[in-house]
Amino acid sequence: MDIHWYPGHMARTRRQIIEDLKLVDVVIEVLDARIPSSSRNPEFNKIAGQKPRLVVLNKSGLAESEKTRLWLEHFRASGFCAAAADALQGRGMREIPALVRELAAPIMAALAASGRRPRAPRCMVLGIPNVGKSLLINRLVGRSAARTGDKPGVTRGRQWIRVAGNIDLLDTPGILWPKLEDAEAAFRLAATGALKDEAYDFYAVAGKLVHWLAENHPDALKERYKLDQLPSGQEELLEAVGAARGYYLSGGVIDTIKSARILLKEFREGRLGRYTLDEPPYSGTASS
Repeated sequence: MDIHWYPGHMARTRRQIIEDLKLVDVVIEVLDARIPSSSRNPEFNKIAGQKPRLVVLNKSGLAESEKTRLWLEHFRASGFCAAAADALQGRGMREIPALVRELAAPIMAALAASGRRPRAPRCMVLGIPNVGKSLLINRLVGRSAARTGDKPGVTRGRQWIRVAGNIDLLDTPGILWPKLEDAEAAFRLAATGALKDEAYDFYAVAGKLVHWLAENHPDALKERYKLDQLPSGQEELLEAVGAARGYYLSGGVIDTIKSARILLKEFREGRLGRYTLDEPPYSGTASS
């Protein structure tokens, strides 16, 4: 896939994050539970260094429960504190402040031992665009403290936000990495909505997605679009979806562009089911 990304502000954001890390005690790394590997910026390990880190698998309500459990096991075996959450539904929110305080406890104890004034643990929220960082923060705060949106790139600047439980959170814009070489990761990022529409060929992504669904979850595709049989090709599958929905242009031609858009929309909203596109590793070794 030909992906066009990493605009200029990403480089600036990366530099600012590195500078701001000096101010925080704990890093909260937010991933999309449907693509825990593909949505993980490979630069974050280097950027975050030895800072205590909580990995949050957000949007878990759209992912397969068993695979989320296996991913959590993998991250914990890799030395990270990890939790699943669904900021859209408000699930898993209570666990996050408790885990942050647990990770920050040695730092707070060291500050107290040195005679420093007590303060709230400080956290930085990191993640690529559209993994739900700002919505997660708003759930934790209980109000619309961070800007949110259904398109990547909504958060543009730094925001310090006080969370219930006496924790200070630093929200940051989503940050990508300079070059995406893995074609499968590119597809998964595009299919789940992590990339702006202008960054990829949405029609090609929809075609690959409908073919993946036909091969791996044919019954879900048949049920959603009331199809008795599934054709074999990507174009034919999009035509079948369009015909089932009545997406016709003048002359009786099926509007496969509209079919592609509705397929992507409904997949991202979970209307086709809960799917995890990244298979969890079973070795228990860390992914980089």
